[in-house]
Amino acid sequence: MRLKADLTLFAISIIWGSAFVAQRVAGQVGSVYIFNGVRYLLAALVVFPFAYRSFRASGPAQNISSSQYKWMIIAGFFLFIGSALQQAGVKYTTAGNAGFITSLYVVFIPILLFLFYGEKPHWVFVLAVLIAGVGAFLLSTGGSFEVRFGDLLEVIGAFFWAFHVIILGKYAHQFESMTFSVGQLAVCGLLNLLLGFVFEPMPLFDGRLLFAIGYTALLSLGLCYTLQIWAQKHTPPADAALILGLEAVFAVISGWLILGERLAALQALGAVMIFSAVILSQFKEWTSGKIDPDHLVEGR
Repeated sequence: MRLKADLTLFAISIIWGSAFVAQRVAGQVGSVYIFNGVRYLLAALVVFPFAYRSFRASGPAQNISSSQYKWMIIAGFFLFIGSALQQAGVKYTTAGNAGFITSLYVVFIPILLFLFYGEKPHWVFVLAVLIAGVGAFLLSTGGSFEVRFGDLLEVIGAFFWAFHVIILGKYAHQFESMTFSVGQLAVCGLLNLLLGFVFEPMPLFDGRLLFAIGYTALLSLGLCYTLQIWAQKHTPPADAALILGLEAVFAVISGWLILGERLAALQALGAVMIFSAVILSQFKEWTSGKIDPDHLVEGR
């Protein structure tokens, strides 16, 4: 069962990594908020039957509390900001860069936990932050002193992804996970769609955009999130952290194979440093055997 779960997580990391290519295609079409709005709402519809079954299985007396509604809205808001910045950034940078820089959220989590919750980080986190910072600079600039606008948006977005994961880890575990997922996906989708209707021209829903919506909504968000919940129940958290961390690697591979994107030597070094920092940031949890599985839940 563990091997099957690990292979499932491996497939999820491939789909999540390749989803950055689909997002890049949508960005080239010119859609940010409407694309996000449609795909997140479609994902909510995909997950809804599973949530409804889980809700019914919890017993006829169960109701969604006002506290769950509050945290679904808050989580959905941070998911909205993170997804909007990510999609806006991928218009101006490569799929590979977007994948690696987004993965920095794992490194940012202990920083935010220290700043907002007073949780003192382990020394390995400080080292991971330094390595990740140098890596992000090399990946974005190739060694020059000009940071690309799209990469900057991805870095800011990674902070919001980190906030979102912290909310999941500290509050979402109090509630039934599938209904919470549907709620935050719906909030994220509606906020993106509202912003798109106000500030964005209606995109042409051609074959490229429809494929990007379908791929990210049905596979990356809907299917992978559901499979991830099952897989992480049957494999150690350290396995899940390492395998899902390959998402950024598959983003680069997908961008190379599908879009012909290339990394210069210094950019490749930066990507390796970011990946190493992400793995290093989990070192203390691996050695203690107490990785928080909520820190690993992050769909694209």
